[in-house]
Amino acid sequence: MSIAKKGKLERSFVTAILIIGGIVVSIPFFWMILSSLKPESEAISFPPTIIPENPTLENYINLFTNMQFTTYLKNTLIIVFFSFIGLLFNAMAGYGFAKFTFKGREKLFYLVLATMMIPGQVTMIPVYLLLNEMGLTNTMTGIVLPGLAVAFSIFFFRQFMTTIPSDLLEAARLDGAGEFFIFFRLILPIAKPIFAVQGILTFIAAWNSFLWPLIIANDDRLYTLSVGLSLLQDQYSSNFALQMAGAAFMVIPIMIIFSLFQKYIVEGFTMSGLK
Repeated sequence: MSIAKKGKLERSFVTAILIIGGIVVSIPFFWMILSSLKPESEAISFPPTIIPENPTLENYINLFTNMQFTTYLKNTLIIVFFSFIGLLFNAMAGYGFAKFTFKGREKLFYLVLATMMIPGQVTMIPVYLLLNEMGLTNTMTGIVLPGLAVAFSIFFFRQFMTTIPSDLLEAARLDGAGEFFIFFRLILPIAKPIFAVQGILTFIAAWNSFLWPLIIANDDRLYTLSVGLSLLQDQYSSNFALQMAGAAFMVIPIMIIFSLFQKYIVEGFTMSGLK
């Protein structure tokens, strides 16, 4: 067997394995989507149907008419918005650690790294007590405030921005550019792939926020989609179609965001590999 033919067979085998693996992994997702389009009676019928015989959007409508998913969605979008504001602050902090020299910079950066070694569950009680003393419990401010600074994000941006030539920044300063102009017009375009990667991670974390809103808020008007989905599973444990609609509503936006920014993620990993 020639080398070319052997290589073609290997590529065909790998392609077949990837296709089979992709289909197997996608089965639960498609089952969730199709089940969410079934009436309640059809969802619990036996033997189960794969394609809905009477497809309907009633389950999605019930999420927003008979439950408080409109409120949960609004709260989740507020958390996502402020998480992206925090992402910008983290990028500024990473830029400062990478390109500015000040007393105690290394010690402060190591302190930031040290916080990454502490599980979030350990710091929840101290953070809760601090916010309680400030009167921020059971408020949206108390929910979004701890998520504005993320040690891993600062570290990630700092590591990338150390690779940006300092001569480029000095040339911009000699031309009269201010620090904010340099950051927003020079640094941000260069760091676009890194922002895409961190942006998706930030969106997923904010969109799926569950434990902290559940702890800090005792008013269901401040709950997020993840908390609402948990309540849905408790209150409508026998309505599988409605649960599948809630789960699909949680998953689909993440898939859309990932699809839109996939090329930037690949570019970010490519740049990381070249370094």
